[in-house]
Amino acid sequence: MKIVLIPRMVVSAVTVGALAVSPTVIAAAATAATPSRVAASSSAQVRVLQPTKPTSKKLPGTNCRVFPASSVWHADISTLPVHPRSAQWLANTDAGSTDLHPDFGPSFGAQPVPYGIPITVVKSKKKPSAKVRFGYADESDRVRYPLSRSTKIEGGWNAGGDRHAIVVHAKTCKLYETWDTRLTGSGWYAGSGAVWSLKSNRLRPAGWTSADAAGLPILPGLLRWDEVLSGKVDHAIRFTVGRTHNSYVWPARHRAGATDDPTYPPMGARFRLKASFNIAGYSPRAQVILRAMKRHGMVVADNGSDWYLQGTSDSRWPNGLISELKRVPASGFEAVDSAPLRISSNSGAAHR
Repeated sequence: MKIVLIPRMVVSAVTVGALAVSPTVIAAAATAATPSRVAASSSAQVRVLQPTKPTSKKLPGTNCRVFPASSVWHADISTLPVHPRSAQWLANTDAGSTDLHPDFGPSFGAQPVPYGIPITVVKSKKKPSAKVRFGYADESDRVRYPLSRSTKIEGGWNAGGDRHAIVVHAKTCKLYETWDTRLTGSGWYAGSGAVWSLKSNRLRPAGWTSADAAGLPILPGLLRWDEVLSGKVDHAIRFTVGRTHNSYVWPARHRAGATDDPTYPPMGARFRLKASFNIAGYSPRAQVILRAMKRHGMVVADNGSDWYLQGTSDSRWPNGLISELKRVPASGFEAVDSAPLRISSNSGAAHR
């Protein structure tokens, strides 16, 4: 749905493809990159967007925050309306019989590194120099990447699977992400690659993939141990479902669904842990994560096993905490209508 400024009117429900978008009162529109002010005629009610103070921790080893505080990743979704297809989306992801599954934590020797997606921080002042050949070149950012033999690969250098590489350049605060990352005899290869400025809310071009199927960055949706230790996780968490609708909703940019049945969630669908879910029986560290799930929710970012959520590959993750998260029922979640957050379809900035 394209947001249009309409003075003193309620925008009636519309349908985008096969997905129903709930009615929303549109009060303002803004540019993609700078949501600090909005323009409207004098007869319209105007919602002025004030600058938001940073709330996220800086990424360890850098002076970079993972996207501006105004980013949709940091948005409070606790009061958003329940999506009209919430019950159907839950049913088609087997939420009634499935618990959360942290796709990170100790490997117990099953692989050489802990489960999860590792982050490589590069501090060199030199410009990235690795040329990468891409399988999906038309939807990849064809620039030089800061890849080297020191780059951490998901699962280890000899792993199968997705083989994500997440690299942050500490000097420029640029984020480089690749999927199916390999150093071959003829140089670097990846299935796809994407680059973001961590200081910007700019999204990828509409229809483009990234290192995941939703066209979203992976880094901002990863649970990190340093955040949990600090007592606050201030962003949404990425997770996978087995089957998705062949569409995407903002801020996702790419579809990878296998069905046109709208009772399956699209890429970018956002879910939150219900306010009524009792977290009192969980440890303080687990409660940090569960509070984030209530406030910021989780985002469908890729196809995979139902209700698998992602975190960093880190030897410090306690097995007890992982076990606690496995006790959280998917039925404790509900899908929300995130349309009221959107300022521009081409920006990740969100109404607060």
